[in-house]
Amino acid sequence: MKNLLQHINSTEDLRQLSAEELPQLAKDLRQFIIEVVASKEGHLGASLGVVELTIALHYVYNTPKDLLVWDVGHQAYGHKILTGRKSEFHTNRQFKGLSGFPKRDESEYDTFGTGHSSTSISAALGMAIASQLKGENKQHIAVIGDASIASGMAFEGLNHAGVSSANLLVILNDNAIGIDPSVGALKQYLTNVKKGTQKQDNIFEALNFEYSGPIDGHDLKALISELKRLKSIDGPKFLHVITTKGKGLRQAEKDQVKYHAPGKFDAETGDIFTKNSEDLPPKYQDVFGHTLLELAKSNKNIIGITPAMPTGSSLKYMMEALPERAFDVGIAEQHAVTMAAGMATQGLIPFCNIYSTFLQRAYDQIIHDVALQNLPVIFCIDRAGLVGEDGATHHGVFDLAYLRCIPNFIIVAPRNEIELRNIMYTAQKGLEHPIAIRYPRGRGVTPRWKSPFEAIEIGTGVQLKQGGGLAVLSVGAISNTVTEAIHGIDCGHYDMRFIKPLDESLLHTIFKTHSTLITIEDGVENGGFGSAILEFAATNNYKNDVIVKGITDEFIEHGDIDTLKHHLGISVSELHILIKSLKT
Repeated sequence: MKNLLQHINSTEDLRQLSAEELPQLAKDLRQFIIEVVASKEGHLGASLGVVELTIALHYVYNTPKDLLVWDVGHQAYGHKILTGRKSEFHTNRQFKGLSGFPKRDESEYDTFGTGHSSTSISAALGMAIASQLKGENKQHIAVIGDASIASGMAFEGLNHAGVSSANLLVILNDNAIGIDPSVGALKQYLTNVKKGTQKQDNIFEALNFEYSGPIDGHDLKALISELKRLKSIDGPKFLHVITTKGKGLRQAEKDQVKYHAPGKFDAETGDIFTKNSEDLPPKYQDVFGHTLLELAKSNKNIIGITPAMPTGSSLKYMMEALPERAFDVGIAEQHAVTMAAGMATQGLIPFCNIYSTFLQRAYDQIIHDVALQNLPVIFCIDRAGLVGEDGATHHGVFDLAYLRCIPNFIIVAPRNEIELRNIMYTAQKGLEHPIAIRYPRGRGVTPRWKSPFEAIEIGTGVQLKQGGGLAVLSVGAISNTVTEAIHGIDCGHYDMRFIKPLDESLLHTIFKTHSTLITIEDGVENGGFGSAILEFAATNNYKNDVIVKGITDEFIEHGDIDTLKHHLGISVSELHILIKSLKT
């Protein structure tokens, strides 16, 4: 049978096909995704699960005139391929290639940029109201997953849409999993709906939506028929679609967590290519997870919390061993932070693990519920700094700046696994303030990291290298990059460790013994670590030359981390050239 996908370069081409041809197109599209992701890596399972839904949406609706919004966007690969980007899809998530998520400046079909969860309903509602006000006849569709719809923002959007007359269709892609399995009471409700055992009033009908479903999300005929019917209904509509994440690849269906983003694998067999990790340093997330469990076994007051990332954060180890004291609260960063604050008021020691980019979503709670009340919540901020191929929506480069301005906060960036382990130990011994412990994605530098615990004095830095004239000040894991970069250069190197409070005693010594200072960080320059050093210099009337090097005032796009570091001038080679030039 001929390959239909090779003839599809736009949605207009798609709509020329007969309904009988669409199942074959689904097979072609699914195979194309598998073959490209197998060799180039990316988010596999979510896109495989919505192949039929994607085809049906573009077949029934007049996209891009009709406005389609994908929540998060992990599932949007098929959408990209069908909307004129098939020939470029092999560049997905690569530097200067296609984004891994919908992106407005990439295509007119990408009506709203996504990456974080639970935005689609609010965005599509905004578009629908705009069409009303402008007198435009358009359809507006928001696709959202069962994990994302449990988020507070999704409920806010549903609540408003239900009292509007906006022409909005919300499609719930219900596969019972986000990155990890979905959790919470709403998950059980949706499970009961699917089983036909839900006896309570329909929650979506109670919010004034025209409810339809659940229907099989892999049945193209049923999808097309129902979407055509819903087009003729005014006001807010809700379509409940049941799909299987990883559909069409046996291993991906069986192990949905691993095949969310499996890395490289055999396109024919589905087998993931194994990497030899023997004698390699551990991942920072695993250092956190194993250390937390070790500490929790000896301190009954320790609690673990994560919003929907038990695997990605490695809180899974504590959840398996001490399930009554470790909580996956779902995609609910605000709730996670305030729940941790409530626990802290009662003498518990909450370790709240949130990716840097997702912690942004709980900024008010950090200020109002934690810092203002000076509650000793321990924030373990994973994926700090550059994260790579997920790009601008996921880089954790703002945390130092957005946390540093908050009173009562301690901010620390351990440079290696041992220091991460020791600052976690120190924090659980008792602090008078909340603390943010920041560490990057990926592996560390110390294979033998399980040394006996040692307390770290809060607000102290360390000298790593002696040298005259020039002093290099760094924080966090990038300190290891600096160590390599300054090899053979006569300069001092200081790991300040704490961004707040600064080690002022050490800083006075540095300013008095070095004429030039350069600060290096993997966060934004504006308001970050370097800014703190400049403020210290101004306050104390130091006239030394201070050069700030970090993430420039721009959103950093996707690409592998080494490429991005090179692009930003913070790789080993670029830093070596820069620091050497300051010595001449």
